[in-house]
Amino acid sequence: MDIYRSPLLQHKFSVARLMEEFFWIGGSIVATSKWKMGQIVERCMSSMQAGTQMIKLRGSSKGLVRFYYLDEHKSCIRWRPSRKNEKAKISIDSIQEVCEGKQSEIFQRYADGSFDPNCCFSIYYGDHMESLDLVSSSGEEARTWITGLKYLMAGISDEDSLSKRQRTRDQWLKQTFDEADKNGDGSLSISEVLQLMHKLNVNLPRQKVKQMFKEADTDDNQGTLDFDEFCAFYKMMSTRRDLYLLMLSYSNHKDYLDIDDLKRFLEAEQKMNNVTREHCLEIINQFEPCPESKQQGSLGIDGFTNYMRSPTGDIFNPEHHQVNQDMTHPLSQYFITSSHNTYLMGDQLMSQSRVDMYAWVLQSGCRCVEVDCWDGPDGEPIVHHGYTLTSKILFKDVIETINKYAFIKSEYPVILSIENHCSVAQQKKMAQYLTEILGDKLDLSSVVNEDPTQLPSPESLKGKILVKGKKLPANISEDAEEGEVSDEDSADEIDDDCKLMNGDWKASSNRKRVENIAKKKLDSLIKESKIRDCEDPNNFAVTILPPSGKLGPKHDLKKNKHNEDVESGEDSVISKRHNRSLMGSFSKCKKKGSKLKRTSSVEEGEDELESQGNLSRASVHYSKTSRQKKTMKLSRALSDLVKYTKSVGSHDVESAISSSWQVSSFSETKAHQIIQQKAAQYLRFNQHQLSRIYPSSYRVDSSNYNPQPFWNAGCQLVALNYQSEGRMLQLNRAKFSANGNCGYVLKPKCMCQGVFNPNSEDPLFGQMKKQLVLRIISGQQLPKPRDSMLGDRGEIIDPFVEVEIIGLPVDCCKEQTRVVDDNGFNPMWEETLVFSLCMPEIALVRFLVWDHDPIGRDFIGQRTIAFTSMMPGYRHVYLEGIEEASIFVHVAINDVCGKVKPALGLKGLFLRNPKQASLDSHAAGQFNHKHSFSSHILRRTASAPTKSQKKPKKGFPEIAIDTKDNRSEGASEDREVGDSSRPRFDQEPECPSPAPPLRDEANREVQGKGLKVKN
Repeated sequence: MDIYRSPLLQHKFSVARLMEEFFWIGGSIVATSKWKMGQIVERCMSSMQAGTQMIKLRGSSKGLVRFYYLDEHKSCIRWRPSRKNEKAKISIDSIQEVCEGKQSEIFQRYADGSFDPNCCFSIYYGDHMESLDLVSSSGEEARTWITGLKYLMAGISDEDSLSKRQRTRDQWLKQTFDEADKNGDGSLSISEVLQLMHKLNVNLPRQKVKQMFKEADTDDNQGTLDFDEFCAFYKMMSTRRDLYLLMLSYSNHKDYLDIDDLKRFLEAEQKMNNVTREHCLEIINQFEPCPESKQQGSLGIDGFTNYMRSPTGDIFNPEHHQVNQDMTHPLSQYFITSSHNTYLMGDQLMSQSRVDMYAWVLQSGCRCVEVDCWDGPDGEPIVHHGYTLTSKILFKDVIETINKYAFIKSEYPVILSIENHCSVAQQKKMAQYLTEILGDKLDLSSVVNEDPTQLPSPESLKGKILVKGKKLPANISEDAEEGEVSDEDSADEIDDDCKLMNGDWKASSNRKRVENIAKKKLDSLIKESKIRDCEDPNNFAVTILPPSGKLGPKHDLKKNKHNEDVESGEDSVISKRHNRSLMGSFSKCKKKGSKLKRTSSVEEGEDELESQGNLSRASVHYSKTSRQKKTMKLSRALSDLVKYTKSVGSHDVESAISSSWQVSSFSETKAHQIIQQKAAQYLRFNQHQLSRIYPSSYRVDSSNYNPQPFWNAGCQLVALNYQSEGRMLQLNRAKFSANGNCGYVLKPKCMCQGVFNPNSEDPLFGQMKKQLVLRIISGQQLPKPRDSMLGDRGEIIDPFVEVEIIGLPVDCCKEQTRVVDDNGFNPMWEETLVFSLCMPEIALVRFLVWDHDPIGRDFIGQRTIAFTSMMPGYRHVYLEGIEEASIFVHVAINDVCGKVKPALGLKGLFLRNPKQASLDSHAAGQFNHKHSFSSHILRRTASAPTKSQKKPKKGFPEIAIDTKDNRSEGASEDREVGDSSRPRFDQEPECPSPAPPLRDEANREVQGKGLKVKN
């Protein structure tokens, strides 16, 4: 055996290389021999666990002196004093990067000489790349922390997914034990255990808890549980009845699975092919904790539970953690993950600009970033949101950051979307920095493109950066160093009230007025629309209503539908600029007319967006009629860097495309109009060139629109505000996780050739549909809602599960289970939901867990996954960002044709009887109608659904401009065939195939099970 292939030795060598790279003395890096590595690491860990007093810097006030230390399990950094108490910590898992010196934006706010750079370092952590900026008393202490943290991060990155999950579980158990140990004596009394049961949402009889407590209390210290005894107690309490009955059904009622039983289970239920006895033995040896059972080749309930809760039992296809699609098609045949105003940390008016955002966005898989460039002092171009109060960063620093982080997580091309507002002199400076810093990454001479009429492929552009920007027309002399081009950008067209007179923030004469107006705009928007991450955004829309009086003699807003249709068809000259200029009217028109409106139907939500668009067009009509088309000067040096991604204005999607080497930009409002009126033509348009969608100018709070309608039309670059976490970014993550999170997802074949209308009732006429049969079985360790008023002391939750399909309008729908009373620890639903999908290749499946309440419902957690990334069989759906919380489901996917007739349904959704929440609860079924949107509203104030509601119209509830808020097409046909000796899973074809005659057995199966059916 080659010892260098040992995972343990590989890990040690990687750590040794890390130590050689990161250990330095007196500010200079020195190589350290491998035998000293252990001593260095041990010294760092000991020093960090002993703790260090450091200064925590904040942006707006003096620093805070805090005592920082590494916890005993080396799992998180803690500090004291803190009002957060036990919650004052940063998990090592969440740390994205550790930077030495004064590199962060917070450090830049302090004058030079304020701190010794050798004593400064920053820790970037969490999904939003938050920074903890620290100043130690000496350079030695700073180096100790930097070296130790990088060692811990390297160790975590080398772990396999099973080890990481086991470590997370162990840490969670220890943390739970420590938090329950109120008096800190290292043991739990029966009263502390009972309090813990309430916190964990366990509603067991006290006598049952005391019995398990007594069985687990085996040492001499009777009446308390130490940590090991607590683990035994927790194991008794968490034994899964659903998994036990599942195991019995395949073991002929033995209390274990032998090799043949396990093989049969994997083939029949998990749909695995080529399962060998050797593979079954590997599973037993890996997951069975009992040595005797391992020797006998059997898997008991503990081992079976370990296996089902491991990454192998996750609903997400493990093959999709890597690139699994054909990457040799033209760029126009891929969805490309894109960011809007990448540099901003918050809102669009007053937030901070930071180069760190580019590092975070690129490392999260984004492949198209935006850079708004403006003239800066001393001849240095800067990046910020023009004419606003956002802070400014150097263009050079942005390009250096992009160069450093562009290809760390993905090797596929990065598109640099340049919004150019600079003078020719500073454009030349931009071109100089791009050429010098990016170097060979900009050189496209070696790119092989067999068809010059098509864009090159992501595969041929690996490691390359494409500059998206304006390009000089061909009729300009090659000797000319500059020329005129049309100026159709958006960022320079902001309402005059928000413009600085001379572009200089410090010297501007209207600085105070601009600041006050901007603050009022943002405060008013936040206050009136109650911006928050509402998980049910189809219930909310920010609506701009005209004031009671008229806007003016020429700008009356008609309320009849005819005039709305006329206005919606206005010339496409109204572009991003006009939407920007609406911001001034926004505050004036909405002070008394704007409100947070609860939408009662899909049609109302769409009408709201249309009315908003109408107001936009009315309020800026004067600008359109009085302003001629602008031009700008463009430097030859900058123009020559643009090749495949030439920026052009929004085109008529019905006109012939002159070149595939261009990118058309559309605001979400304009693109939505096109989708409503010319969906099939827009789909054809996007087969040949790239389209970029950007957020409406209403979204000064940096909220996000629903990207799904634009994906349905084949738009490639659907740009979102990455700083605003919520539903829309969760959909985005789910889609691009289907191809290894590389930033590119191949469109279905039917979107790349031929034409269909994605908005029609039967978009792919005569082709096979997919039927998704989801059995929602149980939940595990569901926490209380995060914003619960009473926190852990509140009532035990009453959970239910909602499943939503997000895809083509005809496929969009949602269903939910009944409520289980007073059980968040192990609720049992055992309900089956059935969905029919015309185009599953583009659909997302969203699992949501809610806590039912007589006056509403509270959001607990969610997990969104691409339909094509779902694994068949019994699977766990782990809720995103919540340790250990999951729901247990069974997934089955069938081919069907035509419309599936509704069959007898299950019990009412809100049958509130916890005694019936068992594995046998599906036996008694009754007819259940599909519920309308209005019944969803009623459910927020009643404990039972409304009966006999009309079938809701399919569509996009989120299409209205909503408040702030895995994974899509898997091209399984294009995946290389692996070793046939390895177990593999049945794969679904990429696009629907012509439908064969429906078999009678399939009809009987659907109608005989008493299922809820969605069409």
